[in-house]
Amino acid sequence: MLVGVPKEIKNHEYRVGLLPAGVRELIHHGHQVLVESDAGHAIGFDNASYAAIGAEIVATPQEIFLRADLVVKVKEPQEVERQQLRESQTLFTYLHLAPDLPQTQGLLDSGATCIAYETVTDAQGRLPLLAPMSEVAGRMSVQAGALCLEKSHGGSGILLGGVPGTHQGRVVILGGGVVGQNAAQMAVGLGASVTIIDKSLDILRHLDARFGHQVQTLYATQDAIIEETLAADLVIGAVLVPGASAPKLVTREMVSQMKKGSVLVDVAIDQGGCFETSKPTTHAAPTYIVDGVVHYCVANMPGAVARTSAAALNNATLPFVLQLADKGAEAAMRVDPHLLHGLNVYQGKVTNLQVSEAHGMAYSAPENIIAA
Repeated sequence: MLVGVPKEIKNHEYRVGLLPAGVRELIHHGHQVLVESDAGHAIGFDNASYAAIGAEIVATPQEIFLRADLVVKVKEPQEVERQQLRESQTLFTYLHLAPDLPQTQGLLDSGATCIAYETVTDAQGRLPLLAPMSEVAGRMSVQAGALCLEKSHGGSGILLGGVPGTHQGRVVILGGGVVGQNAAQMAVGLGASVTIIDKSLDILRHLDARFGHQVQTLYATQDAIIEETLAADLVIGAVLVPGASAPKLVTREMVSQMKKGSVLVDVAIDQGGCFETSKPTTHAAPTYIVDGVVHYCVANMPGAVARTSAAALNNATLPFVLQLADKGAEAAMRVDPHLLHGLNVYQGKVTNLQVSEAHGMAYSAPENIIAA
C-alpha cells in the first residue's frame, strides 16, 4: 500500500503523523511511504532521516493526497486538505466531528473512508489513541494555567504551590478521566490544593486510592460544581463524552461570578468545550478574558510539546496503521471491532452515532456497511 504523511498546517502544529521509526516498520512490511518535505523538521526529524530508511520525499501536499491510498495525519484536515481527499482513500487522524459541521460535511462530500483516532477503542472500552494526548494535555493544562495566573498574563498573581505563610492556589478539575488524573498529578506536585469532580463513584474511588488525602474528590452535582468553581483560582475542564460534544458544565453566569483573575483551561475544546464561554484559540493567541476570567482554550495543546507528543502518539497509532496498510481499511475493520469503532465517515455516510445526533444527520451502522 502507498501511505502518505503530509505536513501539518494547523496553527503552531509541529507534530507529524509518522516518525521515521514508524515509516521503517511500514517499509519492512512491504509498503511504500510518501513524506511531505519538512513534515518532521520542526521536531528534529529532517528529510534525510526519512529518506535514509526508504521513504520518498515529495515537495507538496497535493502529491500526497493525489497518490496515497492511506493518509496518516495528526490533526483534523483543514479545508484545503478536505478538498483534496477522494473516494477509495482512507484518512486516519484526529477528527472531533461532533462540534464541527463544516468538516463533517466536507468529509462526507469527499467520499473518503475517515477513521478517527479519538473513537478507536480497546478491549476494556478505553480510547487508546486519545489517551497519550490526554496525558500530555492534562499535564500541560496545569502549567498553562499556572502561567495564566501570573499578573503579566491577566491572572490574579497566585502561585499555585504558595510559599510558607501564604495560601496555596485552589485547582478544581472537572472530570477524573485520563486528562483529569494527569492534571491532578501535576497540580499536586506543584503543591496546590486540588479538588476533582466526577459523576462516577468508581472513578472517585480510584482517585482516592491513588492520591489519598492529597486531593479532595466530590460527586458531580450542580451545587458542587458551582461552589467549587466560584472558589477556584484555576478550573480545568477535563470532561469527555466519546465522539460527542462536551457538556457545558460552567455557565456564563457562573463565569461572571468567579474571582477576577482566575483561570479556565478547557481541555475539552476539541469537542466544543465544557465552559459556555469557551471558544477555540491557538498557540499564537492562546487566551482571552471574559468578565475578568482568563480563558485558555487552545485546540491542539499537545502541539506545543510536539516532540514528546508525536512520539507518544506514534507509539499508540502504529499498530493500527500497520493493520490498515497490511489488510486494507475494510478488511482491517472487519477483523478488528476496536478499529471499526473509529470509523466516523464512510463513502458519504456518517457512521458514528454521536456525530449523527450532533448534526441531525442519518446514521449508518458501521458494522452493517463494512459487512456488506
